[in-house]
Amino acid sequence: MVTGAGGPRLGLRENLAQFLLLVLINAFVGGMVGLERSILPLLGRDVFHIASTTVVLSFIVSFGIVKALTNLAGSRLSDRVGRRRLLVIGWTVGLFVPVILLFAPTWGWVIFANVLLGINQGLCWSMTVIMKIDLVGPKSRGLAMGFNEAAGYMAVAVTAYVTALLAQAHGLRPLPFEVGIGIAIAGFLLSLLFVRETHGYAKQEARAHAADEQPRFSEIVVRTSFRDPALSSCSQAGLVNNLNDGMVWGLLPLMASAAGFSLVQVGIVVAAYPFVWGLLQLFTGALSDAVGRKWLIAGGMMLQAAAIAGFVLYTSYSLWLAAAVLLGVGTAMVYPTLLAAISDVAHPNWRASAVGVYRLWRDSGYAVGALLSGVIADLAGMSAAVIVIAAITFASGVVVAVRMPETLPVVMQGGLTSRKR
Repeated sequence: MVTGAGGPRLGLRENLAQFLLLVLINAFVGGMVGLERSILPLLGRDVFHIASTTVVLSFIVSFGIVKALTNLAGSRLSDRVGRRRLLVIGWTVGLFVPVILLFAPTWGWVIFANVLLGINQGLCWSMTVIMKIDLVGPKSRGLAMGFNEAAGYMAVAVTAYVTALLAQAHGLRPLPFEVGIGIAIAGFLLSLLFVRETHGYAKQEARAHAADEQPRFSEIVVRTSFRDPALSSCSQAGLVNNLNDGMVWGLLPLMASAAGFSLVQVGIVVAAYPFVWGLLQLFTGALSDAVGRKWLIAGGMMLQAAAIAGFVLYTSYSLWLAAAVLLGVGTAMVYPTLLAAISDVAHPNWRASAVGVYRLWRDSGYAVGALLSGVIADLAGMSAAVIVIAAITFASGVVVAVRMPETLPVVMQGGLTSRKR
């Protein structure tokens, strides 16, 4: 911990080593999700012989619900017991996920593994986000969130592609999930041995703010979900972003396979989206620090909608790949910017709780998206499901454009927020 005369020193440069360690750990967090992106829907169809799209996508529903609730509970609890302890607990749970997927005899075991994955992701990803926010202070939040999300989602992409290659050469099991065992062990050991607690940094920042900013948790939930136009706009955009990601996760491998793409081509399309999303966040997070949050979010949601529609409008592999790249660009505009906007508005005393509420809404989108797209696909076909999700995504961008105020001017020189909430 870098300290000065008044306590811990905030800033990216001052805490670079610990910041980069957390970036690396979040890459392993993302790798745990990447294990499933290319092959798990195909595992349900080809190994467990599940005909219903809704049932195949049930693993995303269980993952999304548990991750959303864990985000909320973990972020709130981190203000009481600290961030590092919950990070280690999350990795302890994550150790079981690839082992269960490796040996699962029925689809119910796959769903249970995704319950554990939801706990792992809810604790580990939330803690790496909050710890980076703690370390850097208000001046570089967009940049910090860009690095965090870039590491996570580029790891999703790389792991999704590698597991597709392994699956084509050696089968859907066991080799792809053996990779996951190594990822889980690495994340657990790094967190246990090298990560330091960062809660003191948030307390240090809070001393520079008005002392009366300590609302009840119920008030934080209401502000973040409905009342505050900035926080609630971010919450609905986050939900819709992961709603369309849940659809892409579940339906895209099935649609690509039905279109005659090879398993490697499926892996490339599935990986291109999070790879571009992850890589560009290195720039879009910092860009939001310079030009503001609102229009990156609104424009990104509308760009996502156009890209999603492309999966129905186009039939060739090259155009599907182009749509996946475009979807990654739109998501990169949105993802770190939403977290930065939440951090702009929320007081340090309750910021972790506000991030938890936002992430509750955001990750519940996985469950909503998987259920909605699965039901529509079973009733009217996969193309109809894609069009509905594209329309919802465009409408979300309109909501941001109309309702959300710009949050960046709230952060003044010296890193103090002047907005009275």
